[in-house]
Amino acid sequence: MATNRRFVLPIAALIFFTILFCLPGSAFPKEDWLTKISFDKFVHIGIFTVLLFLWCRALRVDSLSGYFIAIIVAVMYGLLIELIQDRLITNRSWDMGDVIADFAGSLVGVLAWDWYKKNKPL
Repeated sequence: MATNRRFVLPIAALIFFTILFCLPGSAFPKEDWLTKISFDKFVHIGIFTVLLFLWCRALRVDSLSGYFIAIIVAVMYGLLIELIQDRLITNRSWDMGDVIADFAGSLVGVLAWDWYKKNKPL
Protein backbone atom coordinates (compact mmCIF):
# COMPACT_ATOMS: atom_id res chain seq x y z
CA MET A 1 0.00 0.00 0.00
CA ALA A 2 2.79 2.46 0.84
CA THR A 3 4.31 1.78 -2.58
CA ASN A 4 1.13 2.94 -4.30
CA ARG A 5 0.89 6.09 -2.18
CA ARG A 6 4.17 7.46 -3.45
CA PHE A 7 2.63 7.68 -6.94
CA VAL A 8 -0.41 9.75 -5.91
CA LEU A 9 1.34 13.13 -6.06
CA PRO A 10 3.15 12.63 -9.40
CA ILE A 11 -0.01 11.25 -11.02
CA ALA A 12 -2.12 14.12 -9.65
CA ALA A 13 0.46 16.65 -10.87
CA LEU A 14 0.57 15.03 -14.31
CA ILE A 15 -3.23 15.17 -14.61
CA PHE A 16 -3.41 18.77 -13.34
CA PHE A 17 -0.66 20.02 -15.67
CA THR A 18 -2.13 18.13 -18.64
CA ILE A 19 -5.47 19.86 -18.05
CA LEU A 20 -3.70 23.25 -17.93
CA PHE A 21 -1.83 22.48 -21.15
CA CYS A 22 -5.13 21.58 -22.85
CA LEU A 23 -6.99 24.78 -22.00
CA PRO A 24 -8.01 26.80 -25.06
CA GLY A 25 -5.95 29.85 -25.95
CA SER A 26 -8.87 32.09 -24.97
CA ALA A 27 -8.34 31.05 -21.33
CA PHE A 28 -5.07 33.00 -21.24
CA PRO A 29 -4.49 36.75 -21.26
CA LYS A 30 -3.56 38.32 -24.58
CA GLU A 31 -0.58 40.59 -25.24
CA ASP A 32 0.78 42.02 -22.02
CA TRP A 33 4.10 42.43 -20.22
CA LEU A 34 4.24 38.70 -19.38
CA THR A 35 4.33 37.86 -23.07
CA LYS A 36 7.19 40.28 -23.62
CA ILE A 37 9.37 38.48 -21.06
CA SER A 38 8.38 35.01 -22.36
CA PHE A 39 6.78 34.14 -19.02
CA ASP A 40 5.21 31.02 -20.50
CA LYS A 41 8.68 29.53 -21.01
CA PHE A 42 9.40 29.94 -17.30
CA VAL A 43 6.07 28.26 -16.58
CA HIS A 44 7.07 25.29 -18.75
CA ILE A 45 10.45 25.07 -17.00
CA GLY A 46 8.71 25.12 -13.60
CA ILE A 47 6.11 22.53 -14.55
CA PHE A 48 8.66 20.10 -15.94
CA THR A 49 10.98 20.65 -12.98
CA VAL A 50 8.16 19.66 -10.64
CA LEU A 51 7.06 16.71 -12.79
CA LEU A 52 10.56 15.24 -13.11
CA PHE A 53 11.34 15.71 -9.43
CA LEU A 54 8.09 14.02 -8.37
CA TRP A 55 8.42 11.12 -10.83
CA CYS A 56 12.10 10.52 -10.03
CA ARG A 57 11.18 10.51 -6.34
CA ALA A 58 8.27 8.11 -6.83
CA LEU A 59 10.30 5.79 -9.04
CA ARG A 60 13.41 6.20 -6.85
CA VAL A 61 15.58 6.90 -9.87
CA ASP A 62 19.24 6.67 -8.93
CA SER A 63 21.24 5.96 -12.08
CA LEU A 64 22.41 7.93 -15.08
CA SER A 65 20.39 5.66 -17.38
CA GLY A 66 17.31 6.24 -15.20
CA TYR A 67 17.77 10.01 -15.46
CA PHE A 68 18.23 9.74 -19.21
CA ILE A 69 15.05 7.69 -19.62
CA ALA A 70 13.09 10.10 -17.39
CA ILE A 71 14.21 13.07 -19.49
CA ILE A 72 13.41 11.29 -22.78
CA VAL A 73 9.91 10.36 -21.55
CA ALA A 74 9.32 13.92 -20.33
CA VAL A 75 10.41 15.45 -23.64
CA MET A 76 8.16 13.00 -25.50
CA TYR A 77 5.29 14.10 -23.25
CA GLY A 78 6.14 17.74 -24.05
CA LEU A 79 6.18 16.99 -27.79
CA LEU A 80 2.82 15.20 -27.50
CA ILE A 81 1.32 18.15 -25.63
CA GLU A 82 2.55 20.55 -28.33
CA LEU A 83 1.09 18.33 -31.05
CA ILE A 84 -2.26 18.14 -29.22
CA GLN A 85 -2.27 21.91 -28.74
CA ASP A 86 -1.51 22.47 -32.42
CA ARG A 87 -4.07 20.02 -33.81
CA LEU A 88 -6.88 19.84 -31.25
CA ILE A 89 -6.96 22.89 -28.96
CA THR A 90 -8.60 26.12 -30.08
CA ASN A 91 -6.28 29.13 -30.30
CA ARG A 92 -3.20 27.07 -29.40
CA SER A 93 -0.27 26.22 -31.64
CA TRP A 94 3.01 24.34 -31.83
CA ASP A 95 5.88 26.17 -30.13
CA MET A 96 9.38 24.72 -30.31
CA GLY A 97 10.39 27.18 -27.59
CA ASP A 98 8.03 25.35 -25.24
CA VAL A 99 9.69 22.02 -26.07
CA ILE A 100 13.11 23.53 -25.32
CA ALA A 101 11.77 24.91 -22.04
CA ASP A 102 10.30 21.48 -21.23
CA PHE A 103 13.73 19.92 -21.80
CA ALA A 104 15.39 22.56 -19.62
CA GLY A 105 12.85 21.98 -16.85
CA SER A 106 13.40 18.23 -17.13
CA LEU A 107 17.13 18.71 -16.61
CA VAL A 108 16.53 20.96 -13.62
CA GLY A 109 14.07 18.45 -12.14
CA VAL A 110 16.54 15.58 -12.46
CA LEU A 111 19.33 17.69 -10.98
CA ALA A 112 17.07 18.77 -8.12
CA TRP A 113 16.14 15.15 -7.41
CA ASP A 114 19.78 14.06 -7.52
CA TRP A 115 20.77 16.83 -5.12
CA TYR A 116 17.83 16.09 -2.82
CA LYS A 117 18.49 12.36 -2.55
CA LYS A 118 22.17 12.97 -1.77
CA ASN A 119 21.45 15.61 0.86
CA LYS A 120 18.11 14.52 2.32
CA PRO A 121 17.92 10.73 2.45
CA LEU A 122 14.43 9.33 2.25
